[in-house]
Amino acid sequence: MKAVITSTAKYLPESVLSNHDLEKILDTSDEWIRTRTGICERRILKDPEQATAHMCSKVALQLIEKRGVSADEIDLIIVATMTPDMIFPSTACLVQKNIHASNAWAFDLSGACSGFIYALHTAAQFITAGTHKKVMVIGGEKMSAVMDYTDRTTSVLFGDGAAGVLIEPGTDENHGLLDAKLYSDGNGGDNLCMPGGGSLRPTTHETVAQKLHYLQQDGRQVFKSAVVAMADVAMELMTRNNLTAEDIDFLIPHQANHRIIQATAERMGIGLEHVTVNIDRYGNTSAATIPICLAELDETGKLHRGSNLILVSFGAGYTWGGIYLKWQ
Repeated sequence: MKAVITSTAKYLPESVLSNHDLEKILDTSDEWIRTRTGICERRILKDPEQATAHMCSKVALQLIEKRGVSADEIDLIIVATMTPDMIFPSTACLVQKNIHASNAWAFDLSGACSGFIYALHTAAQFITAGTHKKVMVIGGEKMSAVMDYTDRTTSVLFGDGAAGVLIEPGTDENHGLLDAKLYSDGNGGDNLCMPGGGSLRPTTHETVAQKLHYLQQDGRQVFKSAVVAMADVAMELMTRNNLTAEDIDFLIPHQANHRIIQATAERMGIGLEHVTVNIDRYGNTSAATIPICLAELDETGKLHRGSNLILVSFGAGYTWGGIYLKWQ
């Protein structure tokens, strides 16, 4: 039994924050941002009363509507996020409440930008074990909530958004999620983190004054590690499954930096026409980037039965990994 994706959905806030908007508040320029990252604009969830659960709930409702099922049929909801509404309860439990999925249990998974890859592989285990029939996997982030908009090195990179999939048992063992390889290396943790707000450095006047509740990144170190890790895991999946570049219909990479995406595609020998890229419109939405790409491919009719997809990501932790799936 294989886990197959039976529904996709995405949600992007309406408010757009362009590079030209950032020029007004930061010592930066549209050209500087575009040439170094590939980003032109990103979406921002402006309402202070709305957060990650709001966006994920919008996605969840679309998933069940598109599939034509009821919320009561959902067995499990996994939300991949590093910007939960609060430390507890989990964002997934808030989504479960919002969509009235009375028979579902729910939990969050924290894998940073690799969160959706981690969560999708985790969810597949419940399907292949035969214990669950319908599992929602949603990646959602309100990255604007952890941005220091006086820091031009980080605040230009990230945006808000959510997307997800519904997975169910498949009848064809040659379709669905066919392989996955996941990694982590805690030695890179200091290079991309948010130091404040946890049990080590709980919120105090000092932690707020020191800006420890904002994302902090050593961009150069993260870039170097991501280029190698994403390309390596993509090549590993291809080798393990006897795939050539010509076999891959779409590479769906984490949208962190256009140069990282290009380097990964070049290493795989895949032309950019087979690579999903939307970083120009949304920036880095962390755990939401890959499912947003997947939903857009699905919405535009570019996926067909038998399409070979490679999903790869890299994030804080360090965490990275990839999934090979054949579209049903």
